[in-house]
Amino acid sequence: MMSLEDHIERILWTEQQISERVSELASQISDYFKGSSSSIVVVGVATGAFLFLADIVRKIKLPVSVDLLRVESYGSGTESNGAPRISSDVKIDIKGKHVLLVEDIVDTGNTLTCVVSHLASKGASSVSVCSFLDKPARRKVHIELVGEGKFYRGFEVIYLGLGQNLDLSS
Repeated sequence: MMSLEDHIERILWTEQQISERVSELASQISDYFKGSSSSIVVVGVATGAFLFLADIVRKIKLPVSVDLLRVESYGSGTESNGAPRISSDVKIDIKGKHVLLVEDIVDTGNTLTCVVSHLASKGASSVSVCSFLDKPARRKVHIELVGEGKFYRGFEVIYLGLGQNLDLSS
């Protein structure tokens, strides 16, 4: 059996670079929500974002609640079927709370659009998105991740373009 490392053509960012960028993002998130009168709930899109979620949450310098939801749109393949559905919802009541959605990859945009709408429909006072990787060339829905800490259509978008979750430091 081939190891995962055998499939890696090149390393885009070192473990140190990723760690530094995650720290910067956590600092930006902490600064943005500092003094907020509403609770902050960090929601990870399982299972892809769980390592990134753990890294970000450990470095945010504010009290947060953490929850996960699961969205299915890929099945067992690598192509989205274009019709994401939430198969496991958050358990925390997010009504009136700020939600920071942590996503692994924004690809077609279908999943992100579905999840943001879903969280807004549950009464979140705001939904911000922090993504590990953006693939705008594959976008099928008009979502433009416009950079670090910028607002787009009422949602703060914090973008972190990184690669794998593997320990590639050796």
